Amino acid sequence: MCVALDSSRPSLSTAGLQQLCFHGPSTIRNLKERFHMDVTEEELQLFLEQMVDSNMCSITTKLYDGFQYLTNGIM
Repeated sequence: MCVALDSSRPSLSTAGLQQLCFHGPSTIRNLKERFHMDVTEEELQLFLEQMVDSNMCSITTKLYDGFQYLTNGIM
């Protein structure tokens, strides 16, 4: 798979795609959905802000941050 950068956002192509896990007709569609490539910059910014806000107080975020601190010294 190739991720090519255009002027502002990445694009996906199947050029050189050899990994078994990336085969199938829905792969590119699913990746585009996951990377939110079909939304405007403003919608993407709002989505990311909401995602950060919703995860700031999440117990799983706190547990992961603690794990990163203990294993890698990252806080």
